[in-house]
Amino acid sequence: MRPQDLLLIFEYNYWANGRILDCAARLTPEQLTARSSYSLGSIRATLVHILSAEWVWRMRCQERRSPSALLSEEAFPSLAAIRSRWAEEEQAMRGYLRGLDDEALTRPIRYQTLDGRPQENVLWHILVHIVNHGTEHRSEAARLLTEFGRSPGNIGFIHFLREREVEDRDKPRGSPS
Repeated sequence: MRPQDLLLIFEYNYWANGRILDCAARLTPEQLTARSSYSLGSIRATLVHILSAEWVWRMRCQERRSPSALLSEEAFPSLAAIRSRWAEEEQAMRGYLRGLDDEALTRPIRYQTLDGRPQENVLWHILVHIVNHGTEHRSEAARLLTEFGRSPGNIGFIHFLREREVEDRDKPRGSPS
């Protein structure tokens, strides 16, 4: 896995997160927190879980710290609070990813699971896992959003690439990326 490949995969990750967050913004506060037997309990709980996992893994990889708990859903009383914290996390992750090279991606990362068990994985495997984990839970959130009449539409990687192609084709020549 090359650094530029991971950057593209994370661009997709943030594009898909944005699609889910934009649809969630059209929900009432009651819908956002409505309990469901599906997924992690509610759309808010699912979004906080995805954000939390991204944060925990970045802490393990970048800062070599293993948090002992996920972020608390109660710490995010509104979608605005989730968006704000996610923007910070996204910026931190992008900065971290831009500093990686081929050698760094193949290094093992030692960390502890949330229950304290020691583990080790190659960095690029962890980074792919972060996006894959997000995809799993975004699909759950998409189902819940669809039940509320707020489907995010196609959120697959190929749809992201196609949308980028259209944007690139429509961009005036000489304009900044």
